[in-house]
Amino acid sequence: MPLIDGNAIARQILQEIKSRVAALAPIVPHIAVVRVGDDPASISYVTKKQKTAAEVGMKSTLYLFPETVSKGELLACLDTLNADSAVHGILVQAPLPAHLPETEIFNRISPDKDVDGFTSTNIGRLVQELPGAFAACTPAGIVELLRRSGAATAGKHAVIVGRSLIVGKPAALLLLAKGTDATVTVCHSRTHDLGAITRSADILIAAIGRPRFITADMVKDGAVVIDVGINRIPDATKKTGYRLVGDVDFDAVAAKASLITPVPGGVGPMTVAMLMKNTLASCELSVRD
Repeated sequence: MPLIDGNAIARQILQEIKSRVAALAPIVPHIAVVRVGDDPASISYVTKKQKTAAEVGMKSTLYLFPETVSKGELLACLDTLNADSAVHGILVQAPLPAHLPETEIFNRISPDKDVDGFTSTNIGRLVQELPGAFAACTPAGIVELLRRSGAATAGKHAVIVGRSLIVGKPAALLLLAKGTDATVTVCHSRTHDLGAITRSADILIAAIGRPRFITADMVKDGAVVIDVGINRIPDATKKTGYRLVGDVDFDAVAAKASLITPVPGGVGPMTVAMLMKNTLASCELSVRD
């Protein structure tokens, strides 16, 4: 049961990015991060992204708005950032408050600066396998984990449990793409006999947001298992009162898997690394233009 060490692979990628950033001097890749409100998870994620940007030599700027910000004010900020040639990447940290329409706000970002890969244009580019498409960071990180851990994908049956715009749908597109060449099944809450489908998977990706949902009887021997879930469960032995678990019953499934990602330390570090990679790519494209 070899672990796929997301921390180690992410460090390798970030070192590669750092070298490419240095080669761009005196130009410095610049990511603008927009955060609305004080959601603790969002604060943590944004802090990690800004810290990583600094580590690889990038500039990051935080644009912070109160939870009561109007749609118009937020869109005006994005318009300003779109027009600023010194900004190469724009990220709006999700989730947004209920009164703000996420899809409309994401789509206001210039596709060439959409380093999160959520605009309709970039999703369309992904469907058409066009060069320069920015893929959503978590699915891009999953594919990179598979490649760098030596997991075969061509002709393999990949089953994705979860159909979100952030993970499930773009992951299916990336796995289907030429060069990856998997056969893909996407499952969701209305899928009948889910276990029968997951047991047919050579590569099983769990992104359903339910702790330990994937049990050992749902996984075939020798499968590669990618756990995207990050769930807090009570744990009185921890100072915080909780611990993190994935969407996979790790101990039981690990006994059957040929490769498996832990939680934490699996997919999570890759998401941030892919964000840096997309920002660098945007900067390099702007230099060539």
